[in-house]
Amino acid sequence: MAILVERDHIGIFGKMNSGKSSIMNLLTQHNTSIVDATPGTTADTKISLLEIHGIGPVKLFDTAGADESSVLGEKKKSKVFSNLKVCDLVILVIDPSNNDFHTDLEIINKTRELDKQLVVIYNIFKTEDIDKISQIENENSILQFYKKLQLSANDINYRQSLIEFVIDNLDSKNCQVPLLPFLEENEYYILIIPMDVETPSGRYLRPQAMVEEYITRHWAYPVSFRLDLGKARSADTLENEKEKKRFLSLLNNFKKKPKAIITDSQAMDIMNKWCPNDISLTTFSITMINYMSRGKINSFINGVKIIDSLKTGDRVLIAEACNHSRIGEDIGTVQIPNYLNKLIPGIQIDHCFGREFQENRTLQSYKLIIHCGACMITPQTLVARLRDLENIDVPYTNYGFVLSYIQGLTALQKVIEPWIT
Repeated sequence: MAILVERDHIGIFGKMNSGKSSIMNLLTQHNTSIVDATPGTTADTKISLLEIHGIGPVKLFDTAGADESSVLGEKKKSKVFSNLKVCDLVILVIDPSNNDFHTDLEIINKTRELDKQLVVIYNIFKTEDIDKISQIENENSILQFYKKLQLSANDINYRQSLIEFVIDNLDSKNCQVPLLPFLEENEYYILIIPMDVETPSGRYLRPQAMVEEYITRHWAYPVSFRLDLGKARSADTLENEKEKKRFLSLLNNFKKKPKAIITDSQAMDIMNKWCPNDISLTTFSITMINYMSRGKINSFINGVKIIDSLKTGDRVLIAEACNHSRIGEDIGTVQIPNYLNKLIPGIQIDHCFGREFQENRTLQSYKLIIHCGACMITPQTLVARLRDLENIDVPYTNYGFVLSYIQGLTALQKVIEPWIT
């Protein structure tokens, strides 16, 4: 079956006479756009189709300057930001000889608002302008979140480095990962679903529903088990054993052993002990974060190991993608903070919810970011967040990994194993 490959949209943005059209021509190796010193030469967006080896088919947008002050200039600006909405990668071209970066910052802020990928190109017209770049970045701290390249757009010798820069910094929308890459047809998969006070009535949570649908669609068999966490954790041995017996009875009813157990992360303390060694185990949160991040699971694994090096006074940010009502033993606001405070007295724990992450300009002050499963945001939004953290070298991990790590390295290794091929 033929797979439709969509064109990634790459837009070139900036002020008038910053060298946007020259960047376009450098990419296409043609005089695709008119280049002239006259301000406002690009009157409307110029579009070109291109095949970039290492990416595939792309559509390039050479936009008008976003700083033209006239009635026509306002119309051009409106078109520029309309183009920005449909672009997968925004290339912001900056002439470091300028003194006013209001327009550049406006483009950056709009890009952040839309969770777009952005890179910065400093187009050097005069060699002495290179020395101004460090001052520009000191005065505009938001630039820390973006990869940069210096070049002279009129010099064909910079084309290869430009192409490599684009390839290295574009997360293609054609890059898809399966929800459960370890799934096998005609096998059983048990879903451990505690229903506590936060569980909405009449439906599964989105990760649970997605996993069940995915297993069914791919010709395997999902089996749901409602775990009573209260009884499973009870100090009353009779209650505890009764719940464990109910779970083991389920396993024993299978003529064919289940291939894996996928559990709610908060039940890892129970499943780590009850799951047989010959059945794979992982969590819904780990499943979602791998899927939503487009396969960055190794980064989350590396991030959880940072917990070993945390010390008194360090700052940790717990990031929740949605703004649901929090009651009971909430994972992000109660369970994980309680564990960290007990492990490292004096650690500072902050929280952010929803869009607060994009507005946080102090991310570099954290030693670790712990993110939820991201089931209520888009992959584009999550990847934008991770890109910010990677560009400032701040490690990150996920609820599922932390709650597994709490149970010890053996438990952590067990939930990782299904994902390592």
